[in-house]
Formats: sequence, structure tokens, C-alpha cells
Amino acid sequence: MMKKLLVVTFLLCVPALHAAPPDEPLSWQARVAQALPLLGHRNWVLIVDSAYPLQSSPGIETIDTRAPLTVVLRMVLGEVDNSEHLRPDIYMDAELPYVTDQDAPGVSQYRANVTDLLRAWPVQSQAHGQLIDTVDKDSRTFQVLVLKTNSTIPYSSVFIHLKAKYWSDEAESRLRQKMGSGTP
Repeated sequence: MMKKLLVVTFLLCVPALHAAPPDEPLSWQARVAQALPLLGHRNWVLIVDSAYPLQSSPGIETIDTRAPLTVVLRMVLGEVDNSEHLRPDIYMDAELPYVTDQDAPGVSQYRANVTDLLRAWPVQSQAHGQLIDTVDKDSRTFQVLVLKTNSTIPYSSVFIHLKAKYWSDEAESRLRQKMGSGTP
């Protein structure tokens, strides 16, 4: 009887010995690389400072990168630029040019670094509250990927509204004119 009990116990334990180890969580870089092929026009990717609010809309996924904002921005822009289907429409907080080094040490260097990183694309400015409201509204229908960084510079977030790389704003405008409507 004791032998049978030992054999049964052994047989029950064997599968646990061969079970696969739990999957390691994906790095933020891997999660971005995994998400971008699924994103398209009207989706958003936000690279935000550490105090950016955790939004609760179901269409918003927030990833804590624990990385410098410029590092995350460089990676995301590279991934978007290398994609076949995406191009960025970039927005930044209108408040940023008015933030001083006295109030936020390092802001001047940050602005210079971001200007360099974004030199290939036009950047639009909008009030921070308006950008958050727009993202909130869009997240009810479209996916928003928020990449939280360790930046402690206020109003340093970069909002990337994705568009189709293979379809220009001019082509969309011509299409709408042909259809007799100026709006998408």
C-alpha cells in the first residue's frame, strides 16, 4: 500500500517538474514593438513625464518604462519611422516654452534635446489640458498607448497621433473635395 501511495505521489509530481517556467514580463521596448504593428491612423502613443495622470478609459494602456523621456521618444520615433504603415503627427504642451530652469532645473537642456530628436517632423503646440481631453475622447474608440517615463520636468510630454504613412493629408483633402465634403 505504501509503495502504491509513493508511486501515485511521484506520478502526480512529475508534471510539475517538467512545467515551463513562468514567462518573464516583456520589456517596455518589446511591448512597444509588439503594439505598433497593430496600431494605425487615429491611435495615439504618448511619451509622458512621471506625474502624468493614470487615465482610466478602457482604450488606454499605460506602461511604466522607468526610462528617460528622450530615450523612450527616440525608440518610439525609430519604430514609427521604420514601420511601413505609420507616420507621426506630433503635439507638445504649449506650456513648455514658458517653463524656466529656475522652476524646473534641466528644462532648457530637455528642450534642446527634444528639438533635436523631433527635427524631422513638424511639431504642433496645444495646451496640456486640451491634449489630455482629446486623448480621453479618442480613447473611447481608439487605442492609446501611454509610455510613462522617469522625467520630472513639467509639461515635457510628447503626444504622437498616428496617421497612415501611405496616405498623405493632401491626398485625404483631395478625396474629400471630390466627394463634396471638406471633412473626414
